[in-house]
Amino acid sequence: MAEPPVRHWLDEVVIDEVSLAPASPEQEDERNVAISDLLKENYFEPEGGKGGPYRLRIGLVENRLDLEIAGAGLEARHLLSLTPFRRIVRDYMEICRSYNEALRKASPSQIESIDMGRRGLHNDGSEMLRDRLQGKVKTDVASARRLFTLICALHWRG
Repeated sequence: MAEPPVRHWLDEVVIDEVSLAPASPEQEDERNVAISDLLKENYFEPEGGKGGPYRLRIGLVENRLDLEIAGAGLEARHLLSLTPFRRIVRDYMEICRSYNEALRKASPSQIESIDMGRRGLHNDGSEMLRDRLQGKVKTDVASARRLFTLICALHWRG
């Protein structure tokens, strides 16, 4: 009999509240939704991982995203500079505000145009994240999108 394929996935994501500014109730809700979406379905394969599940702890150290990954026989820590993400996160957050405002008072075609831009920036951000994780963690496109959403939720000011 063939052995089942090895699965790589996250089953827990923890935010290091000590390294991040205190969250407002709205920020906390955004973070929890982003974590829930990520945990529902993901592919997350750390370099050297023998199979999931994995636990991810996310925090900030200076101006770097601190990713601590733990799983069966694996402990890894990666620090990713947030500098390359600065512009895209700022632009993404701004277009999300515009999108939410448009939902209240814009025409369907205006909403659709803003949404296309929002999705495009989201794709760009998740692709940048996949590039920055290369050699450290493999993810599929959908998981990178969800992880990028979480990074944005960590930066959201409400």
